[in-house]
Amino acid sequence: MLRSRAKRGVSKHDTLYINPMSDDDYLIRPDPLDPKLTERVSGVDQTGTRIETRVTVERALTIFLNSQEIVTAMTINDYPEYLALGYLLNQNMLRADDVVTGIDYDEELAVVVVRTKRKTNYEKKLKKKVQTSGCAQGTVFGDLMEALENVTLPQAELRTSWLYALAHAINTTPSLYLEAGAIHGCVLAKEDKPLLYMEDVGRHNAVDKIAGYMFKHRVSAHDKIFYTTGRLTSEMVIKTVRMGIPILVSRSGFTAWGVELARKADLTLVGRARGKRFVALAGEERIVFDQDLRYIEEESAKHRRKAAVHDD
Repeated sequence: MLRSRAKRGVSKHDTLYINPMSDDDYLIRPDPLDPKLTERVSGVDQTGTRIETRVTVERALTIFLNSQEIVTAMTINDYPEYLALGYLLNQNMLRADDVVTGIDYDEELAVVVVRTKRKTNYEKKLKKKVQTSGCAQGTVFGDLMEALENVTLPQAELRTSWLYALAHAINTTPSLYLEAGAIHGCVLAKEDKPLLYMEDVGRHNAVDKIAGYMFKHRVSAHDKIFYTTGRLTSEMVIKTVRMGIPILVSRSGFTAWGVELARKADLTLVGRARGKRFVALAGEERIVFDQDLRYIEEESAKHRRKAAVHDD
């Protein structure tokens, strides 16, 4: 039982994109107009003209597990409780069967404390960590590779019709990226329906927030697809496998170690998914090619993430 004491808590012949997904279909989606997440800053453009633009705000958040300080992360801090839960889960400090007796979040102190029925002490583990390629603050602790050896991912399928519909729905959803840039997005989906859409300054934070939500609300992972805007690195693969999700998709490219780990874990790894194109480098036997590419539109400049005016 989880108690929160936080202070705030197609057919292949169909033409795709006729009926875009409603924002109301998401369980959680970005709120780009939240005044706490951006600030207006003045400056000049390439012509010397004075301009004013919105920029993403990042804040420090310190995570405790019971009485032990674990990490301080830089985050937009929109879902600190989910971030703390997910981080601890993905670092193998919080177990899937742990009973969380409370989550205390103090906005003024920028601290979130996760309390468990089980006594914990990770002093030795905290001394053995690896800095990852994740932006902001990416760390993994030494025993995570051992934990991966005990994970068996479920059988699943990825229909290409789902993949194209998902990419379009995600790219056309209002987001903090399109509003201010300098941020990553991660989405939990089932078939062609996005369910959870989290953003943060580091892609690993966005992953952790989804993991925390899944833990708190007991969301099953066996039939889900994980989508990210970031690179398919070893860290992204490790976290997806630990969450028990069999399919990982990204707009971006791969690292060699990410591919190697995905193959060892039997994770379906799809990258460079933009417009009609994608490349699968692991677990391709799960892919069902059911979409006629003649009926797929290329990604429009209006919704291409890299074409956001803030980052041109």
